[in-house]
Amino acid sequence: MPDCLEVFLRLGIAAILAGLVGLERETSKRPAGLRTHILVSVASSLVMIGNLYAFELFKNQTSMDPMRLGAQVISGIGFLGAGTIIKEGPTVRGLTTAASLWSVACIGLVCGIGFYIGAIFATGFVLLSLIALNRIETMIYKKNAYLFISMKSIDKPGQIGKIGIELGKLNVTIKNISIEPIDDFNVIIKLTLKSLKEINTMDIIESLGSIEGISSIET
Repeated sequence: MPDCLEVFLRLGIAAILAGLVGLERETSKRPAGLRTHILVSVASSLVMIGNLYAFELFKNQTSMDPMRLGAQVISGIGFLGAGTIIKEGPTVRGLTTAASLWSVACIGLVCGIGFYIGAIFATGFVLLSLIALNRIETMIYKKNAYLFISMKSIDKPGQIGKIGIELGKLNVTIKNISIEPIDDFNVIIKLTLKSLKEINTMDIIESLGSIEGISSIET
């Protein structure tokens, strides 16, 4: 069994590696961020350490599978990940965050058995997929006449409808929309837009800027 320092090291590395993944999700304003990812990874690591401890304690008294509790973590984390998945019309959001939670659970498990090099390499690939590949996807979307817009607006009835009308005049389709509250009176509206031809960004900004209640627009 690992001594106190080794247990602390395993839990600490699990927390640090998961924290890197959680920080990326936090800065992307996803449902599960820094604290959630750290909690999942540390708890997974603790389960594996406890499992190994129980195996050493009772291995001469009964037959035990030292990986049994770890397997339960892998299947059980699906319930937590499902809570981050949101369906908005035809669009499903949160799948990446659910996958990142499952990933940090696995990272925590391997930290629990002391397989640090595997955990570090896995974290590197997870961050690569979340950060670098996300930028590549954004470039592909832009190449296919996609445009991402974020605007600050007053939170009042009919505002989304006005936005849709203005974009319709420009033959621009809303492919995805998300709304994040700022306070009791204002929200951030994020749009993914697509057009059959190259999008004229300035025309869209000018059109949306004419709507009463929209104070700022960013692309």
